Amino acid sequence: MKVPFDEAAYERRVRTGPCFVCATLRGDPDYRHHIVHEDDTCVAFLNRYPPLVGYTLVVPRAHVADVTGDRALFRHVTDVVHDVAEALKQVVPTERIYLMSLGSHQGNAHVHWHVAPLPPGVPYAEQQFAAVMSSRGVLAISDADQAALATRLRAAIVATRTA
Repeated sequence: MKVPFDEAAYERRVRTGPCFVCATLRGDPDYRHHIVHEDDTCVAFLNRYPPLVGYTLVVPRAHVADVTGDRALFRHVTDVVHDVAEALKQVVPTERIYLMSLGSHQGNAHVHWHVAPLPPGVPYAEQQFAAVMSSRGVLAISDADQAALATRLRAAIVATRTA
């Protein structure tokens, strides 16, 4: 079930508050996310406001604003994006994986990749950008369900990385 999402409040928070990625990584309880992968270079965590089940963000630990500025970092993070996408396909019903790198120097400047699993059967008009738009609502998923999903994804990512 989807619930309305207050985009204006979200925009105010990301434009005037701390970097949500840095706050998450330092353990700020106001920016708590369910982590599905972490290494010395990057972290992946479930989207706190998911329009799709399993919607995951992959971020470098360093506060980096340019997606392609550092080739080695880009390659490492995109390797993790790949592993997260493969794990998502094992854990949640998935017709297609959407990948995007979003953010803005005006808010959410810390570069982050979105890995969004589209479930099977979504009508075409509700796919692609429409499927990931919070303006169409976000899923009402309990913290316990997100935690359980994160546990399954962590195991699937480990299996993907060792296969």
